[in-house]
Amino acid sequence: MPGTVLLLAASPLGRGRLVDAAAVLPVLAAVAPTVLSGADTANVVELADPVDPQGVLTRLRAAAAAPGPLTVYLTGQLHLDRRQRLPHLALARTAPATVRYTALPWHWIREELRLRPPGQTALVVDLHADAEVWRHLHEHPLDSGRTAAVYGRIAPPAGRRGPAEPSYMKTVATLLRSGHRPPLDELHQQALARIPEETPTNILLAPAPVPVPQPYPVIPHPTPGGSPGFGPAVAPPEPYGVPVGAGAGADAATGVGTVTEPSAPAGVPPRPGTPGTSDPHAAISAAVQAGRHDEADAIAARHQAAAVAAHGPASEDALHWAEVRADLAMFAGDAARSCQVWMEVAGARLTAGEAVDAPAVEAAVDRAHHQWGRIDETARARELGPALAELRARVPGRRRGALEDVRRQLRELQRT
Repeated sequence: MPGTVLLLAASPLGRGRLVDAAAVLPVLAAVAPTVLSGADTANVVELADPVDPQGVLTRLRAAAAAPGPLTVYLTGQLHLDRRQRLPHLALARTAPATVRYTALPWHWIREELRLRPPGQTALVVDLHADAEVWRHLHEHPLDSGRTAAVYGRIAPPAGRRGPAEPSYMKTVATLLRSGHRPPLDELHQQALARIPEETPTNILLAPAPVPVPQPYPVIPHPTPGGSPGFGPAVAPPEPYGVPVGAGAGADAATGVGTVTEPSAPAGVPPRPGTPGTSDPHAAISAAVQAGRHDEADAIAARHQAAAVAAHGPASEDALHWAEVRADLAMFAGDAARSCQVWMEVAGARLTAGEAVDAPAVEAAVDRAHHQWGRIDETARARELGPALAELRARVPGRRRGALEDVRRQLRELQRT
């Protein structure tokens, strides 16, 4: 089975550039695709200084949907958005005042990779942080999800001597040019050994060691959200009116292979605290891949009902299963059902007191918006439109003109 490689190098043009990210791409491009991937054959997609976060999201989503192993080589710089204080990967047009709209939220990366099977996804990163996000990361480590293995480093601000060199990623690329890709943990250690003067000041990233099996079950401690091991199931926004897998416009994307629209989830991470099997997501994934969409939804519905009974309809556990069902409706081609469920999720979060600009709320409305635009039945789209417009008026999201987009399409529907 072929592997997939995504080469992403991004940093702002002009004075805000902390690292010359694109300088690493020629070195990586000189490495054979099979070595970059670690698979017998590989497709490579390259993004050099992209300008549009939605375009990057489209490429990332397509890469995450491809079967087989996925390796993402990511070089760039991190900033916090001023409103929500969340890490973002800066793109070519990013400035401190426009991070929220022109940079790629890190949690989009995490959530796109969450549907992939464990052990099939790796990120190799060389990231540089500004002073604000550097302080933030010492209290809130970068979260890349449970199923992705992350190797690399985050470097502190380099001072005023100009953009820093992506020395970690260049070293990785140089090692790979030998034609051999060792296990990534070994590759990571070899790269660090070649830049010893930098590592003492860096945040070093590598997967935690696999724990030794316990003789008795280990009961997880509750997180602040209440349920064991749970956090918000934040879903990244969809590009309005742009089919999944469409072109990225101004992004400089080149490479070998075809970027395709996902047809089924490749797998989902285990989520503790659910009834029955320890990993119902695996059963759901298998059912979807076999085309048994009703069976997949029935499994999710049972777990959603159990979560509602145990924790309430607004609990993270219950909302997680609602989000799973919204995704399953999308994979089954039922855009109307997916839109409706995403609107219900957004409404439940707002009723529970979440802010209109909370990532999970914005994500639910954005996905409802996108799915609404994919409804084939005019009558059904017309029926759901007013509720979406009302919801969009409360939750404008990150993309300017989103509410007007709904209103314009609704006016067109009313004339048909």
